[in-house]
Amino acid sequence: MAKLLSCVLGPRLYKIYRERDTDRAATSVPETPTAVPAASSSSWDSYYQPRALEKHADSILALASVFWSISYYSSPFAFFYLYRKGYLSLSKVVPFSHYAGTLLVLLAGVACLRGIGRWTNPQYRQFITILEATHRNQSAENKRQLANYNFDFRSWPVDFHWEEPSSRKGSRGGPSRRGVALLRPEPLHRGTADTFLNRVKKLPCQITSYLVAHTLGRRMLYPGSVYLLQKALMPVLLQGQARLVEECNGRRAKLLACDGNEIDTMFVDRRGTAEPQGQKLVRRGREPKGVVGSTGYSVLGWNHPGFAGSTGVPFPQNEANAMDVVVQFAIHRLGFQPQDIVIYAWSIGGFTATWAAMSYPDISAVILDASFDDLVPLALKVMPDSWRALVTRTVRQHLNLNNAEQLCRFQGPVLLVRRTKDEIITTTVPEDIMSNRGNDLLLKLLQFRYPRVMTEEGLRAVRQWLEASSQLEEASIYSRWEVDEDWCVSVLRSYQAEHGPDFPWSVGEDMSVDGRRQLALFLARKHLHNFEATHCTPLPAQHFQMPWCL
Repeated sequence: MAKLLSCVLGPRLYKIYRERDTDRAATSVPETPTAVPAASSSSWDSYYQPRALEKHADSILALASVFWSISYYSSPFAFFYLYRKGYLSLSKVVPFSHYAGTLLVLLAGVACLRGIGRWTNPQYRQFITILEATHRNQSAENKRQLANYNFDFRSWPVDFHWEEPSSRKGSRGGPSRRGVALLRPEPLHRGTADTFLNRVKKLPCQITSYLVAHTLGRRMLYPGSVYLLQKALMPVLLQGQARLVEECNGRRAKLLACDGNEIDTMFVDRRGTAEPQGQKLVRRGREPKGVVGSTGYSVLGWNHPGFAGSTGVPFPQNEANAMDVVVQFAIHRLGFQPQDIVIYAWSIGGFTATWAAMSYPDISAVILDASFDDLVPLALKVMPDSWRALVTRTVRQHLNLNNAEQLCRFQGPVLLVRRTKDEIITTTVPEDIMSNRGNDLLLKLLQFRYPRVMTEEGLRAVRQWLEASSQLEEASIYSRWEVDEDWCVSVLRSYQAEHGPDFPWSVGEDMSVDGRRQLALFLARKHLHNFEATHCTPLPAQHFQMPWCL
C-alpha cells in the first residue's frame, strides 16, 4: 500500500536514459532489497513507456493543467465579464463552487487511477524505489542510479545548498536570505526631499509600476518563463537533455539559492580528456548547447528562475541569487578555481554574466553574445510613446538590467559577439546595424577603460567601423587609418608595465589624433566579434572564441 501511495504522489517520469556501455548497464539496477527486478535495460526503450491507464490519466491531468493556466491568465477579463453580467452574486457563486468541488474530486480520482497504472509498471516501481532511497540517503551510488532517469525536476533532491559551510569561505559573509547585493539605480529626482507627502504622491505610480512589472513586463522580458510556452517546448527540452546525458555524459544537479529558489543545472566535465581546454569551465545560462559540441571546454549550464526545472520568477534579484549559487557550486563542489571560469551569456543572460563578473573579479573572462547595455531603450521601442515615463520607472525599479554599468566594474578580458541581423536588440529595424545596442555596450566599455583614447576622434572612427555592412567594408575602414597592430600592442604593454593593469587607463593622453584613432579601432576590433545571424540562431562552435588578452 505504501508503494501504491508513492506511485500516486510520485513525479512524472519522462525518460530512461540508454546505457552507453555494458559495465554501466550491469550496475544500473538498484541493489537495495526493495528494488523490483527488471529485465535487461537493452529490452527497454530509452523513452519511458507508460501503461494505458497511466497514459490516458496523464493526458487528462495535463489538459486540466493547460486549462487552469489559460484561466489564470484570463481571470481579470473573466471576472470583469462576469461582474458586468451579474454572475458574481451569492446565488450564482454557490452552485459554481459545487461544480468546481466536483471537478476537483474527479481530478483526484484520475490521479489515483494514474497511480495505479504506475504501480503496475515495473519501470516506474524501480524508479520510485531509487528516488525514495536517494531522498533518504544521498550516497554517490544512489545519485548515480537516479541520474539514469529524467523526471519532474521538483522531486529531484537538492545537491548543493547556498549555506553549505565550504561555499561561504572567503566570500565576505556571503548573501543573506534577502539576496545578494545589486547595483541600485539613482533616484529619479535626486534633489527632492523624501517627505511623507512626496511618498504619498508617488504611491499610485509605484503601484502601477509594480503591477506592470509583475504581469505584462516580466512575461515580455522572459517569455520562456510562461507555462504554456514551456509546455509546448517540453519535447525539445527533453531531447536536448537526453543528448547531453547520453552523448556528453552530462550530470544534472539541483542547487538551492538563498531566496529558496531551486536552480536546474547541467554539467559536462571535460577535465579527463586529452584536450587542455577541458580544464577551463565555460558557465552559461540555460542548457549548455552550442559551445559543448566541439570546443572541448567543460560546461556548466543552468536555467533561469522560472525556466524548465528552476523554480521562482526571473526578476533581477532572483537572477543574481541564482547566479551566485551557480558560481559557488562550480568553485566549491566541482572544484574549479575562479581564474579557470569563463562566463558565456546570450541575450538577457548578459545581466547575470555581468553581475558575476562584477561580484567575482577573479574569474578568467566574460563573453556576451547578442547582449545589450541597458534595458530601457529596448523597452521603450515596443511600448507606446505615451508610456515613456511609466516604462522608464518600471524598468529602473523592478527590471533594471544594467549590463554596461556592471560590466565596467570588471577588470578582466571581455569579448562581445554582435549579431549583424539581430531583430531583438535593435531599436529600429535589423538592417539598421547602428541601432544594435551591442554597439552601445562596446562603446561604454571602451570609454570607461580607455577614456583618453575614446575621445571625439576615437569615437568617430569606431562608429564608422561599427557601421560597416560587411567584412570587406570593415577591413577597408581599418586600413584607411593604417592601423599598426604591433605598435598598438607595444603602447598598451608599455603602459601596463608602468602603471599596472587596473582600469581606467590614461593611455593616449599625450598621443596624436592619428594615434588615438589607431588605438580606438584596434581595441574595438579586439573586443567585438561580428556574427552574421539573427538573434536566436545558435552560435556555431567555430565562432566561439576566448576574449583577447594583452
